[in-house]
Amino acid sequence: MILEIIATHIRDVKAACEYGADRIELCVGMKEEGFTPSFGLIESALEIATVPINVIIRSHSQSFFYEPAEVDTMVRDIRMVRKLGTNGIVIGALTEDGRVDVEVMKRLLNEAEELDVTFHRASDFSRNLEETLEVLTQFKQVKRILTAGGRKPATESVPTIKRLMELAENTHLNIMPGYGLRVETFKEFYDDIRPTEIHFGSGVREDNSFMKQIEQKKVEKIKQMFK
Repeated sequence: MILEIIATHIRDVKAACEYGADRIELCVGMKEEGFTPSFGLIESALEIATVPINVIIRSHSQSFFYEPAEVDTMVRDIRMVRKLGTNGIVIGALTEDGRVDVEVMKRLLNEAEELDVTFHRASDFSRNLEETLEVLTQFKQVKRILTAGGRKPATESVPTIKRLMELAENTHLNIMPGYGLRVETFKEFYDDIRPTEIHFGSGVREDNSFMKQIEQKKVEKIKQMFK
């Protein structure tokens, strides 16, 4: 089981590594569904991290639709994180009518080269999750889809997540549940779907808030459930 934890600043990176994260998603602006961190934060995080770091690439937080100039910005950001030596990127793009934007994905993945790639929760804002999964099967660089099974917390969408996991079984894609997970209810959720990767954000923090610090006891409790 891989436990991925969101880090929004350098203290988060340090704590996530020390407390047992297997991978970090580096992301800022969580109140706005997240966007690309600064060069300085990425470079500093890479200097101290002891686990792989995947950086979110999102040029604005208004939607998951991007105009050409915004795509250019993301291409440059991917080039930057690749040169810095980042493990991977977290990306996603939709058309205005909620389909996977195939052309934008091609441009981003062309720049990504061998980076580890996650398609982020743009999936949950797409017009149809099963359609999104099917389209993403054409992109062998995309290793996983981060999803809550819709716009509600993942614990409220178990049947949908199970269905996506079934559909992904014979593909190269992995389904990584995330969003709204809480330590108090995680054991039942985990036992029900048995994912191989899991994504935690606010749920490993004091008061389940991105405004607070990552709690060691919460991370350790989650890791214990995997055993």
